[in-house]
Amino acid sequence: MTHEEKAVQNFLSGYNCAQSVFLAFAPDLGLSDDLALRLSSSFGGGMGRLREVCGAVSGILMAAGVLYGYTSPCDDAAKAAHYALVQELAGKFRERHGAILCRELLGRSGPESPVPEARTAAYYAQRPCARFVGDGARILEEYMAEHPPKAR
Repeated sequence: MTHEEKAVQNFLSGYNCAQSVFLAFAPDLGLSDDLALRLSSSFGGGMGRLREVCGAVSGILMAAGVLYGYTSPCDDAAKAAHYALVQELAGKFRERHGAILCRELLGRSGPESPVPEARTAAYYAQRPCARFVGDGARILEEYMAEHPPKAR
């Protein structure tokens, strides 16, 4: 199963957008499912339903940090290279979907109640989020194929 298929399956199982993408990469990251889910749990709904950065984008970037991130606060070259990667990955998502902000992608105005909506057939029918998480996972998977991560 591809990362894209896993991410979509995760979303359709009830995980938030960030969890869906990040969990799809957990084996590649050397993380348990439990830790991956906890780390990414705050980023659904555009960061706790604030409707800021799309959770799928946050999931991509969290995984990219584990795979390609820097560790030294003094290594400005590594920091710049990583930020360029962040901009590239987010840019690919924006090119495909027109935005990286949850509220813009969903046509919402801003923060919403912290209470999540029930995951019903109607919910899934009106939301493009499954497409966003699948596409987000594909973006990172394609990048990884072109730039294999170094062993940690």
